[in-house]
Order: sequence, then C-alpha cells, then structure tokens
Amino acid sequence: IHTSCWVLSFDDDVDMDHPYCDEDEAALEAEVNGNWTPQEKALHEARLKAKAKRRVRKSSSRSESLSESLSGELADGDSHSPKGKVPVPNDRKSRTGKGRGLPKKGGAGGKGVWGAAGMVYEVEEPDVKDPNYDEIAQGDTVYATVVPELDERELEKTVNPIVQEYFEHGDTKEVQMLLRELNLGHHKYEFSSLAVSLSLEGKASHRELTSRLLRDLVGKELSESDMARAFDKILKELPDLMLDTPEAPQMLGQFIARAIADHALPMAFLDRYKGKVDCDHARAALDRAAVLLSMKREMVRLDNVWGVGGGLRPVKHLVKEMNLLLKEYLVSGEVKEAERCLRDLEVPHFHHELVYEAVVMVLESKGDTAVKMMCKLLQAFWKIGLVTVDQMNRGFQRVYDELPEITLDVPHAHSIMESFTDLCYQESVITKQLRDSCPSRGRKRFVSEGDGGLIKN
Repeated sequence: IHTSCWVLSFDDDVDMDHPYCDEDEAALEAEVNGNWTPQEKALHEARLKAKAKRRVRKSSSRSESLSESLSGELADGDSHSPKGKVPVPNDRKSRTGKGRGLPKKGGAGGKGVWGAAGMVYEVEEPDVKDPNYDEIAQGDTVYATVVPELDERELEKTVNPIVQEYFEHGDTKEVQMLLRELNLGHHKYEFSSLAVSLSLEGKASHRELTSRLLRDLVGKELSESDMARAFDKILKELPDLMLDTPEAPQMLGQFIARAIADHALPMAFLDRYKGKVDCDHARAALDRAAVLLSMKREMVRLDNVWGVGGGLRPVKHLVKEMNLLLKEYLVSGEVKEAERCLRDLEVPHFHHELVYEAVVMVLESKGDTAVKMMCKLLQAFWKIGLVTVDQMNRGFQRVYDELPEITLDVPHAHSIMESFTDLCYQESVITKQLRDSCPSRGRKRFVSEGDGGLIKN
C-alpha cells in the first residue's frame, strides 16, 4: 500500500491533496533510509512497469481523439474528400475508400515480383527510342543454331575418330548423319582424303569399307568435284604416304579405279593427268588405275578389287587358306610369316579351325619334326594372344570327338595324340583339364593259359 501511494505521487495528473500523499512521503523516506524488504522492492519495480504501460495507452487514445476531431472539422469545410477522411502521411490503405483492406495487386506487386501466377501480359510494341531497336529484325525473326566452321587442325581431330569408328561398325548412314552436324565449309573435300589415308595404313577390309563410304557419300554429302579434289591432294601427298605404306601407289590406283567404277569420280579424271605428271609415284598410281579400268572384264568386277575379307569369305575358302598356311610353315619354319597370314584372314572367331588342322597334321605326319614345329607354332600364337584359350580348347575338343574316325586312317592316332597333348601341356599351351580329357584307347587283354580261365580286369 505504501508503494502504490508513492507511485501515484509522481503522476502529474494526481492531486497532491490526495489522502495517500502523507503515506507516500513516508514510503519515500523508508526507501531513502534503506528499510525496504526484498519483497517490497520487487513489488515496487512491477508497479513501475505497469504504470509505464498505462501511460502509453493513455497517450495513444489522446492522439486518436485529436485526429478524429481534426478530420471532422476539415470534412465540414472540404466536400471533395472521400467519406470525409483526410489522407494521413505514410498510410498504405486505399484512399478511395473502396478497398477491403487487402494488399495491392492481389499480392503480386512489390520489388522483384513479375506478377501473380498465371498472369499473361500483352505483347508490347517495340519502342523506336529504344537503343536496341532494330528495324530489320522487326519482321518474322527466325533463330537458328550456328555451328562454327572447322579449321584444318580441328577437322583432322574430328574426322579421325569418325573414320576409326566406321571401320568397326561399317554403317555409312551414321557417318552421313555425323557429317551433317559438322560445318566443314570449303574443307569438305578433305574428309575423303583423310579417310583414304587412314585406310592405306589399315587392312584390306578397311579399304573396302572406305570405297563403299565414298560411293555412298557422293551425291548426298559430297560432289564429284569434291571427290576429285580429294584424290588430287592424295596424289600430291603420295611421297609422304609411302614412308609408312610402301605399297601406297598401287593401293591408290585401286582406289581411283574403284571410285570411277562406282561413279564417285568422273570418267575424265585420268585424262586430265595424261602427260602432266612429274612424280613417278603418282604416275604409277594412275597407270595402275588405267590398267584396272582397261581390262577386258567388266568394270563391275572391280567391286572385289580389295578381295572379300573377314567373315564374308566362304568357310571352304578359309579352311583352304589355313591348310596352305600350315604347310608353308612346315616348309619354311617362319612363325612371323604364319602370324601375318593368320592376321590377314581377319577371322579371330574361326581360329579353332587352325588348331584343329594343326593337330590333324601332327597325327597324319611321320616323325617328330611336325610334332615339335606345331607345338612351337601354337605356343607362339598362345603367348601373343592371337589364339585365345576358348579357341584352343575348341580346336582340341573337335579332334577328341573325331578321334575314332581318324583312327581308321591312322591306327596309332591315340598314342600320338597322348604324346602331343603331354608336350603341349609341358609348354603351357593347353590346360591340365584339357590334357586329362584326352581319350585313351584301352588295350585288349586276352585270357592266357596260366590265368586259370579267369578274365583279367
């Protein structure tokens, strides 16, 4: 009670003749003398906070009453003010008096906001005073993807992977699609020259694929004049190509003859060089092409100018080639030459036939020379990975299966086979499992006089 009276004594609106004023003075003296207990002190602080809140509420109510009185007076004098209200500075409410207190633009306004969801804006007409205004571009503008033109260095880096991949799949349509995506520009003819140069370093099957590619590109991606420029460039670079491929003049002559037969080159291509060639290598290439074109057989036969490579060859032809390869090896004993001939056949999936023919030759041979030479050949092919373990096992297994029939012509085939498999196992050509699976011919046992009439097991 003493504390509340002391608080009221400091209010300006309280009359000093209030009956509690004397008690307030006594409470003040008690505070000065330091006679307050802790509970009284905490209660005194709470009273001060409550009084401060009452003062804030009182001041706000006074300002509202003052503003209403002022607005009433101005409304009497100004009839144009909507509903007699006076705009208050920094007031964000609608001044027309028609709003519902909602945010402006439905919440779609403000800094960094493009509008409400689903709002469609009208097409704005271009402003002539705009610094980016372009009279030419005001029509129907068409935007297209621009691919930069490749220079010589980039062309070689881009074309080489395409050609190498083509040698694997052999699909000319995919090459055409890739060329459409490139901007070769005036270097378009160099694609043909690069393809021919890469095929000269490859196999016969690669050269056959390149001739087919040139045939399919003419009329679609390249013209006959582009093809002629490509072969002109190759003829000039022929001395450099011979450093890596000594047979380049003959191969290039075959390319030219095949291209003319496929109508990829004009018929008058050779006539332009008559009497105008100073390089001996270029002259040899042109002479080779002229000879192939002037042969009595039809030009259609030039489709096989590179031969038939890989799995396209008949099986009988491949068997004949492998037999000839093995016979030449038994005569010469050159493993490198036999390896080269086997690689040129380009039939890695048919190498089991070579193993089969080699083992059969061992069984039909006389003496130990063929046994040792064939074991040496198979060992060399095994070490370099030319004949895989699958092909090796398949070749030996074929001999195991046909061994009863081979025995009719070679009575000692079983004993020769056992000794040959033991030798191959010692030289790490075959596995132990393959050696153990070799069939053995059991020897007949007859009942002798001393056996007592019993058959020996």
